[in-house]
Amino acid sequence: MGNAQEISADEEGSVELHGLASWWRSGPEWDAALAEVEAEDEPAQLNTANSAGGFNLVSLDKLSVRYPGHPHHAYDVGAVQADRPAPARRLLYYFEMTVDHAGAKGLLAIGFTPPGVKMCRQPGSVALHRERASELEHSTVFQFFCFRLRQLEHPTVFQFFCLEFWEENSCGYRGDDGMIYRGQETGESFGPTFAAGDTVGAGINYAAQEFFFTKNGHLVGAVAKNAKGPLFPTVAVHSQNEQVTVNFGKHPFLFNIEAYALEERTKQLSAIEKSILPVNVSHWIVRSYLLHYGYEDTLNSFDTATGDSFQPAGVVQENAIDLRDTYALNHRKTLRQLIRAGEIDSAMEKLQQWYPQTVQNETNTLCFLLRTQKFIEYIRIGELEAAVKFARAHLAKFFSIKSLGALLQNCIALLAYDQPAESCVGYLLDVNQRELVADAVNVAVLLTNSASNGRDGLSSRLEKLLRQLTTCCAVRRDLSGDQGETFHLHQALHSAGRRTSLA
Repeated sequence: MGNAQEISADEEGSVELHGLASWWRSGPEWDAALAEVEAEDEPAQLNTANSAGGFNLVSLDKLSVRYPGHPHHAYDVGAVQADRPAPARRLLYYFEMTVDHAGAKGLLAIGFTPPGVKMCRQPGSVALHRERASELEHSTVFQFFCFRLRQLEHPTVFQFFCLEFWEENSCGYRGDDGMIYRGQETGESFGPTFAAGDTVGAGINYAAQEFFFTKNGHLVGAVAKNAKGPLFPTVAVHSQNEQVTVNFGKHPFLFNIEAYALEERTKQLSAIEKSILPVNVSHWIVRSYLLHYGYEDTLNSFDTATGDSFQPAGVVQENAIDLRDTYALNHRKTLRQLIRAGEIDSAMEKLQQWYPQTVQNETNTLCFLLRTQKFIEYIRIGELEAAVKFARAHLAKFFSIKSLGALLQNCIALLAYDQPAESCVGYLLDVNQRELVADAVNVAVLLTNSASNGRDGLSSRLEKLLRQLTTCCAVRRDLSGDQGETFHLHQALHSAGRRTSLA
């Protein structure tokens, strides 16, 4: 893949540093950098600081919770959240709960709740409005009325009177009735009940924006996730001697979460493959890419293989090959071949002969790329003394350019290693580095065309489509409350390359 979309040009026709640092990295370095950026703290234990204090006892390892007493009210629940919210920059999040003891009534629950929620209620259940609750709790009349309701065994009336509002952004799967509660006054029929010996799981599918639940390694079902913002894994106990143990991933899950993630990705790919594209559009996208980057021989082979029988029509006509893409095609092919062969001096001579304006300013970024590549070629063949002399003569002037400093230091660092190819900067010796320089030269030549349309002409149609894809993915994620996997084009292209090599 060419890098013209990352390298722009200044008024003098030289290539300026625009995103060049991002391309000055190997695939493994990109993977490591993205992993660091996307890293999130994950739940590891139960949060004793935010639990229903008097209604539950959390074990010393903070992975088990037990209900020690006798509940008297609907809000005497022993709920407890995890110590951290569910990580959101991923496809799925999942955790499990094993029922050690079902207690007297099996009033167990598992789910997700938002920060700041009261832990005296089941996840997903209705909740007493805070201000109203404060008023009622201090009312002698209210306390007497509740006492009489309990004596008369009217839990439904008691619930109707006391539970006026519900907790938003909360969802829970109950063990006693198998119902799902999503912040509404009544639950919904969902799945089987669960009791002692059962392992149930709760997860978030960020791609589908769903909560999903499992029992004993099998998927129970999924419901729409309307909740926004951070959500904490939550478990609850509500009758004497109920006890559960949670697993946040320290031990293997009973449910095959990897297979579930693969199934979700397969669904996404299937939906994409069902998309209807204009006739022959892929042909013209590929052809314009080969033209744009000067792959003349490959282009000729491509046309021969297709018999040049594809003619732009309808929607494709709008994307027909622009004559600007054919500009200096043979020159651009020659320059690319020289650079890919490591013949940097010959490439410089051709540029000075054909397009002197591109290298007139000896400190522009195009010259920087060519000079550093020449230095790299000396390192590649083991001529260290020549490399040092070349650096003193041609690279020293670039140290005063702040924007190039870090990249230049990486290049010079090759001298510090006995085995530079095995070092942390060894990616500079990869053939992809030559491609980067060739792409920059290609852009610089295209810009000498008087018919060039500025930055719009610096990218092939394929790259414009990829930029649009990246933007659409960003907008989609924004609509999901910044939850779900972040789309990184570079990572996706590397992954596609790895899949192709294995196919």
